[in-house]
Amino acid sequence: MMLEISRRALDAIRSHAASDPAREVCGLLFGSVQRIEAAEAVINVADNPARRFELDPAALFRAIRAERAGGPPLTGYYHSHPGGCASPSQEDVANAREDGKVWLITSAGQVTAWRLRAGAFEPVVMIES
Repeated sequence: MMLEISRRALDAIRSHAASDPAREVCGLLFGSVQRIEAAEAVINVADNPARRFELDPAALFRAIRAERAGGPPLTGYYHSHPGGCASPSQEDVANAREDGKVWLITSAGQVTAWRLRAGAFEPVVMIES
């Protein structure tokens, strides 16, 4: 499977991660199954943001309500791995829900794409456009 991502969304994700390199940053992805149009930074409300992430539930609920009202579809999520690699960690696998959603993980400027299927992450080829 292939996934397109807008240059603007990819730049926003990299910029967000670079703005706080010691903590995991996170956010929401909007678009379709085939193309991510936008990324929105969200506050990481985890108890230890240097080692894990938790999306601000208020921001997540706002995005879901907006989608239901005809706004952009919530396609997935992104987060960073400071000092780690850009692949799902054991904690990511243990906490992931919502099969079919796209997950982008960034580390050291690299961004990788994954899709959750039956509780496991599958790599996705991502093309910037």
